[in-house]
Amino acid sequence: MTDTSAAPTAPAGIPVFGDDKHLRILSTSDLAGIEISLADVVETVEDAYRTLHAGRSHNPRKLSVKPEDGHSVSYAMLGRDGSRNVVAIKTSYKHGLDKGREEQHYYTALTLYDDVTGLPVAMMDCSRIGSLRTPAVSALLARECAAPGARSALVIGTGTQGRLALPFLLTTVPGLERLMVYGTHPEGIAAVREQVRAHFPSRDVEVVTDLRAAAADADIVVATAGAHTPATVEAGWLKPGALSVLVGHGLAPSTLHRADRVIATSEAQMHVTGTDMADADGTFPAVDAELPAVIAGIITGRSSDSERIFAYNSGLVVTDIALGHRFAQLALAQELGTEVPLWQ
Repeated sequence: MTDTSAAPTAPAGIPVFGDDKHLRILSTSDLAGIEISLADVVETVEDAYRTLHAGRSHNPRKLSVKPEDGHSVSYAMLGRDGSRNVVAIKTSYKHGLDKGREEQHYYTALTLYDDVTGLPVAMMDCSRIGSLRTPAVSALLARECAAPGARSALVIGTGTQGRLALPFLLTTVPGLERLMVYGTHPEGIAAVREQVRAHFPSRDVEVVTDLRAAAADADIVVATAGAHTPATVEAGWLKPGALSVLVGHGLAPSTLHRADRVIATSEAQMHVTGTDMADADGTFPAVDAELPAVIAGIITGRSSDSERIFAYNSGLVVTDIALGHRFAQLALAQELGTEVPLWQ
């Protein structure tokens, strides 16, 4: 049993997650059993952006390490959420980038500390956090930047980030009528369709094989594919008014360099993680607006109905912190997790 006799007492209304000797570990299976609505996720992520723009949160540039042969990549991200008064660090490590998906190894973890009580909140597997946060950000980009009356959306890729992209898009852009997916893995395509039906039982997804024709019809294109995808949508394929959102791979650099307007979750992070989109000289076009400012209403996401917009969706750790804290609250309420006597 955890000894809480020496634990600090939080001010009224602030939950105490543990003590200064133990760390609550939330595993993949712990988090998998927690129910959370898509709207709750979007609201939590949106609040994190608003708090960041207000200057109450801190999101330093991420650190990255990659060996010369490119077989692995690792990131470390430190941040503070000023709305929840939580400090956290996220680590991410992927091995086998030179191999197929089934041979790769990926680990990501988030450790949170309560900056009011000084107590640890939890350490958790961050894979589910990322699988929800990233499509929620794409959905917010679509809400703010898609052309008025957008009716069609194309998702490229059927991995972790692609499977919930359409349900989140339907959450923020409910007027979408044509839902399309392009992928090369049958099990992934099946998972995309399953997720849409799970959240929107009356809706289905059209599997497309002619990528150029599908991209030409799409008001919103979300590229989530892995590095080995054969998909490469060029700028000339997109119709006037189209919004293209890059999460992983599937868009050619021309969609960025020939865009009428460029939006990024963070311009600095785009320069770190989006190097494959730079031109021959290694440069990027200027970013017209960052998403936190758009969410806050300081600048508009779209200036005209006809402009083609490129949006770069890179993860900001403040959104992981906000969503991770939300999961920690839900886990604590359900008495999930294992307390480890790490500091004794």
